[in-house]
Amino acid sequence: MRSFIRSLLPSCAVILLGSGVGWSATDGFRALTEEGARRLNVSENQPEMPLLLLEDMNGDEVRLGRNTNTADKITLIEFIYATCPTICQIAGSEFAKLRDRLAQTGLGDHVRLISVSFDPLHDRPEELRGYAENHGAEGVIWTIARVQPGDLGLMKRSFGLRVIPDGMGGYQHNAAIHLIDRSGRLTAIFNTGDINEVFDVVRSTSR
Repeated sequence: MRSFIRSLLPSCAVILLGSGVGWSATDGFRALTEEGARRLNVSENQPEMPLLLLEDMNGDEVRLGRNTNTADKITLIEFIYATCPTICQIAGSEFAKLRDRLAQTGLGDHVRLISVSFDPLHDRPEELRGYAENHGAEGVIWTIARVQPGDLGLMKRSFGLRVIPDGMGGYQHNAAIHLIDRSGRLTAIFNTGDINEVFDVVRSTSR
C-alpha cells in the first residue's frame, strides 16, 4: 500500500503544478479567455494611459491619455478599421445610438466618443470621413480618428488590443467600448452592445 501511495505522489505533484500554472495563466480561473483576462486586469488595476497622438477625420490632432483631457471629459473609445464589413459597422451603429442618447439627455458635454482606426496606412482622413458619414459621426460629441503610425505599437500594448490579419485584407480584433476617466485612466471595458450599461456609468460619474 505504501509503495502504491509513493507511486502516486509524483502524479499528484504534476497535477498540482499544472493547476498552479493554470491559476496564474487565467488570473485565478476568473477569466478563462484572453479577452476576459484583459477586462479583469483593467477593472482591477485601472492603468493610466500614456500620451497617444491621433489624427481625426478633418486632419486635426487629437490627444489621448495622460494630461490631455483639457475639456475634463470622460472618453469612450472603440477600435475599428474603416473598410471592415462586419463588426466595425455594428460597433458604429451602437456608438451612434449611444451618442444620440447622450445628446438627448444633456450628457454630451461630459463625454467624447472616438472611433480609432488601428490601420493608419490605409485609413486616411478621407476614409475616416466616409466611415463618419455612414454612421453620422458629427465631429462634436463623436469623431473618427486614426492613430499615428509611430504610436500604433504603444496603443496596442496600452489597451491590450489584438489585431490579426485575416488573410483577406481585413483583420480580426477586439470589439469593445473602452472608458477612460477624467484623470486619464482606463477604468472599464464593455461589450459594444452594452450601451445601456455604458450610459448608466457615464451618467453616474457626471453628477
